[in-house]
Amino acid sequence: MTTHKQLPPPERDRVSVGYLRLADSAPLILARESGLFTRYGLDVELVREVTWANLRDKLVVGKLDAAQMLAPLPMMTSFGAGGMRANMLTGLSMSLSGNAITLSGGLWERMNGSLGSVSGDTVTEPVETARGLAAVLKGSPGGLITLATVHAFSMHTFLLRLWLQAGGIDPDRDVRIIVLPPEQMCDSLARGIIDGFCVGEPWNTVAVQQGIGVVAAAGYHIWNNAPEKVLSVMESWHNQHPATHLRLRLAIMEASLQLRNPEHRTRVAELLSQPDYLDMPVKALLPALSGEFVFSKNASPVAIPDFHVFSRYHAGFPWRSHAEWMIRQSSSLLGKAISSDDCRSLVQQCYRPDLYREAARYLGMAAPDCDIKSEGHHSEPWDLAPGITLGADLMVCGQTWEPSAG
Repeated sequence: MTTHKQLPPPERDRVSVGYLRLADSAPLILARESGLFTRYGLDVELVREVTWANLRDKLVVGKLDAAQMLAPLPMMTSFGAGGMRANMLTGLSMSLSGNAITLSGGLWERMNGSLGSVSGDTVTEPVETARGLAAVLKGSPGGLITLATVHAFSMHTFLLRLWLQAGGIDPDRDVRIIVLPPEQMCDSLARGIIDGFCVGEPWNTVAVQQGIGVVAAAGYHIWNNAPEKVLSVMESWHNQHPATHLRLRLAIMEASLQLRNPEHRTRVAELLSQPDYLDMPVKALLPALSGEFVFSKNASPVAIPDFHVFSRYHAGFPWRSHAEWMIRQSSSLLGKAISSDDCRSLVQQCYRPDLYREAARYLGMAAPDCDIKSEGHHSEPWDLAPGITLGADLMVCGQTWEPSAG
């Protein structure tokens, strides 16, 4: 590991970083609590926000220097989707996987007859649960259910749509999809405003522990090790503060390395639970962080060791193929095609693997020497190159993704 004395001096040492009340904010909170930001010569203020739109807007107008961000938003903000256009980039993925789809207890009961499981069994196969929902919808013509996601341009939306389509449900016609902040999901479910949601942890676990919801699908089971959150900054801020940005990435990457140890995650859950951070019970944070995830109240945990991935499988690497996939998914939501030239430009501008490699060199870490990879072909960890082991990447219904060459 490097020391801050080996690095170029920071252009500024005070940095504000935004985040939401989510378990995958762990690298930021651990970096602060373990003194890593300080060791890299930074005085970092962590600023908690409620919505992704607030986080994006404050980053764009300069009220924040950096932020935990939904992986598609650097591209979509740079493209001008969502009513705001500004050049945003990432040089560090903060996490893979980490979300799930939860349905109300009442809706789940209606689905039970179609699931074909033994009473009391936990159903974890996403195609089976999606088909169970499809059977309910078919038996209730004209009665649209309402599902919530955290932002139109999010992996939550994309995975929710993939799950629905796996059951033969048209996400544009057969259900209503709305946007809600993560921390409003459970209350909205309890009040009957929505029938289900796709959200990051710990909000699925909160719904399960409160007895108001059942997890229908873990995000990991829809797409193994899918992109999730990134560290995002404005392009102009990076250009003005490259050394500060480097130090910020280094501190977060070191914190992410500590999260490889499952025993460390118990301590991290305790840190996250503090009032200044997530202000939530440890018991709500541990299932996903420990990889022992609970799908319904009183059910036995299901082992999903890669429910949250912070550094394993080179999780911090910002794959440009991930960026391209997310742009293609966003294109269908925009109602118009994003040209190949625009897609290529957005990918190259917004996803910066060169910045990851720069930080990895300082830390003495190996990094992929290619920027793209296919998806959907590996059921187990696999070696891209000597010293570069990547995670499983299966997608629901056997889907695959082959990125363009550039």
